[in-house]
Amino acid sequence: MVGGAAVILAEGLAFPESPIAEADGSVLVSEIAGGCITRVRPDGTTEKVADTGGGPNGIARLPDGRLVVCQNGGSTFGFGPWPYDLPGATKLFRPIGPAAAPLTPQLQLVDTDGRIGTFTTEFTTRDGQRLPLVRPSDVCVDSAGGCYVTDGGTIRGRSRQMTGLLYAGPDGELREVLYPLEMPNGVALSPDESKLYVAETRTRRIWEFGLGAPGVITSARGLATVPSGGPLNVGGADGLCVDSAGRILVATLGTGGVTVLSSDGDLLGTIGADDPMTTNMTLSADESTLYMTLASSGRILVVANWLAAAGIR
Repeated sequence: MVGGAAVILAEGLAFPESPIAEADGSVLVSEIAGGCITRVRPDGTTEKVADTGGGPNGIARLPDGRLVVCQNGGSTFGFGPWPYDLPGATKLFRPIGPAAAPLTPQLQLVDTDGRIGTFTTEFTTRDGQRLPLVRPSDVCVDSAGGCYVTDGGTIRGRSRQMTGLLYAGPDGELREVLYPLEMPNGVALSPDESKLYVAETRTRRIWEFGLGAPGVITSARGLATVPSGGPLNVGGADGLCVDSAGRILVATLGTGGVTVLSSDGDLLGTIGADDPMTTNMTLSADESTLYMTLASSGRILVVANWLAAAGIR
């Protein structure tokens, strides 16, 4: 790591994901293996915010203060070979099978007092069908109060269920805006909300979609591909965030850490981490500090002056 300073803020979290930096200096995370939302204070102590059950993945705060949660239904967690059961793989704490008592995949709403409600379990396809959510992955909220949702899909036996990108406007209807995508995961808006970025985990590809209006795609291009690495030299693109200068940060599986791209898709730098399951990240309100979720080791890594750490001037 060149420049910057990295410290562990918290340990012992149950597969953390989707950090949200709060105004008071705390960080909210989902604990997918713990079925809950947790607040991590600046001193590293933790407080449970809500018991969602199942597997809460991506979370985002709505303008009214509530949280929207991508409830994937849950998994059984344990130590297993990653990325495949082949020579050279490593054993990580990760999902290893279906949940013993799964929840219905859905978007949940968490009130400011911790009460849990269901936003929806279904969406409307582009041809008007009503279908159930498969395995909601990540979410971002726009200035209109709507939210973009990726449905990551699932594998059953030798079949993979293809999914896509969804949008729920202020009217509350969740509808499909793009299909298919290959295991869509992280999702984030450009600062002016004219572009939407979506990560495909399996392909390591970052898509750029032009937006003519909220939930309306007018253009598309494959913007970039994040590096491979780690065990067996594979990996994937997980969570996304975008800073006010338009730089795109991608949690990078395999290599571990974060890949930083320009708005044109150029590789600007990387910030390494010792956990190949680096699942997501966010920035502090002043954008000086990076918070990274290291899921398999259950930690939050804090990087002060992350631009210097990435070698960006």
